[in-house]
This record gives sequence, structure tokens and C-alpha cells, in this order.
Amino acid sequence: MTAELPEPAVRLATAPSYFRIVRRQLWQYRLNRMALYVIAALIAVAASADWVASDKPLIAHLGGKLYVLPNLRDPPELRMYDNQLLMRAMKDGDWAIVTVVPWGYNSHDLSSVLAPPSSRHWLGTDSSGRDVLARVLHGARVSLAVGAMAVTVLVAIGTLLGTLAAYYGGLVDVVLMRVVEVVHSIPTILLLVTMLAVLAPEGWGAVFAMMLVIGLVRWTDVARLVRGEILRVRTLDYVQASRAVGASDARIILRHILPNSISPVLVSASFSMAAAILMESALSFLGFGIPDDMASWGGLLSDGRANSEAWWLAIFPGAAIFLTVTAYNIAGEGLRDALDPRMKVKA
Repeated sequence: MTAELPEPAVRLATAPSYFRIVRRQLWQYRLNRMALYVIAALIAVAASADWVASDKPLIAHLGGKLYVLPNLRDPPELRMYDNQLLMRAMKDGDWAIVTVVPWGYNSHDLSSVLAPPSSRHWLGTDSSGRDVLARVLHGARVSLAVGAMAVTVLVAIGTLLGTLAAYYGGLVDVVLMRVVEVVHSIPTILLLVTMLAVLAPEGWGAVFAMMLVIGLVRWTDVARLVRGEILRVRTLDYVQASRAVGASDARIILRHILPNSISPVLVSASFSMAAAILMESALSFLGFGIPDDMASWGGLLSDGRANSEAWWLAIFPGAAIFLTVTAYNIAGEGLRDALDPRMKVKA
């Protein structure tokens, strides 16, 4: 004979997890789902850009030799060829499988400079004859890399300093909050322009410099959010019980305080991602961001400013920036509502 659980215990045993409740709250609104789909598509585009748009084929059989993934490996024998030259150089028995967009982000088609959208270049070309679609696809990688790394830096610094300030209080809190105020007063755009102009990094060095500066300046909002949450959490009974049984500060912070204070940080990270992408695009538009030999949405907009008749240089990268920033902002708002206990849906 088995003993039956009382009704409150049954309800507790069958209650959905916190993660499931948050996911259900986030997923129930169509706008949130659309934003998450857009973000997933952007990540997929950034990860597969070399497989979709490249001036080298995916597989080629040339002169009796088989080349596998030359678009990724860049073998020395094929460096002199792009897809167009390779097709002209083929003889009987040679063949190649090219990418959907047979142009690289920095390959020039001098016969189609500032060409409007056509069957040859689906979104047109820029003032150097580079394919706009290839540069938009590869530009997603730069934008998401800047946003992701900058958010990683600012969340790590803000969480660490905000935790120390709130948990230990006293002089530590006073000193760290004064540091927050000083850093918060630094204009990010001015610091970025100055650093990039002085150091003049090239290639991915400019991307890493931008990530680092954005992360080192924008962490103050996260620090304030974490501090406010931990000031509330540290007085709760389970934290006091942990202290009473002799738990170390590190264990209390990592096991009890941070897991219950991290929700605002996730929301702030989503908004910071959108802000970092927008900042990178603005700097590239002004000519201080990503070098011209790399794909950048802001760089395409800058080229469109100099060639106002080429409407495709403004429409397509502008739409990419708008969709990306809007998707992250909507996802941030949805996550904020999902983490708010006052707005939970019933299981």
C-alpha cells in the first residue's frame, strides 16, 4: 500500500521549473518569437558566410587534381583565380561547385562598378565593384563579433565589480561606485575614435580594439544593476543561513547570491548587444571603424553617402542594421518581461 502525497506536495512536485516558466513567457508572444528567429538567422548567416558567399569554389577539379573546400583553405595553386577566372581557365574534364553567391566580400568586378541589382550581382555593387550581398553577409560576422565580445567584457567586469561593491559594502562600495561614476562619464564614441586614430589597427585588430574599448567603458550599467540586486538578495534568509553554517564568501556569492541576481544582467546584455552593433556601424560610417578591406554594414552606408544615386548601398545594409538592432531590443524587452515575476503566465 502506497501513501498518497498531500495535495500541496503534489502541486509542488509537478510544478514547472523556473526555466520552463521563463521560456513559456518569452515564447508566447509572436513578436518575441520573430525576434529570436531573426537573431538565430543572423548567427547562422555569420557562421556560414564563407559557405554562401566566396570567390573560391566549394569543390574544384582542375588539371587532374581535386581541391576540397578551397573557399576555406585557400590553396596556393588557386590564389590567382577567383570564380570568374577559374571558369575561363577550365579545360575538358575540369569542373567546380561554387557558392550561391560567387563573389567574395573583397573581390572586385571592375566591369560592374556601382551597378544596380541584377542577375549578376543580386544587391548591386559598391564604388569598387564589390558585391553588396557578399559584403552584407560577411558584415554580419563583424557586427555580431563586435557585439558578442564587447558584451562578454562588459558583463564580466560589471558583474565582478558590482558584486564586490554590494557584498562587502563600506569603503569598498564607496570606492567602486566612484570608479563607476568616473568611467560612466567617459564618452564612448570619443574614446573609440581617439584610440583607433592613434593606434591605427588593421584588419581584425580594429575589431578587437573596438570590442575592448566598448566593453571597458559600457560595463557601468551592469555594475549598477548587479549591485542593486545583490543589496536586496544578501539580506534574505538563505544567505544569512549560509553565513551561519560557516560558508565562505566565495561559496555564498557563487552558489546563492549571483544565481539569484543574474536576471537583470541577461536583459542588460541583450540591450548592450544592440548598442554595440549600432556603435560599430556608426564608427564605420564615419570612417573610424572597420577598415575598408573588411566587410562592414557601416562602411557600405558610408559608401552610399558618397554615391547618393546608388540607393542600394543605403537600403540593404541599413535594413540589416535596423533588423539586427530591433531584434535584440525586442528580445531584451521580452526577456525582461519573462523574468518579471509579476508577469508570469500560469503553467
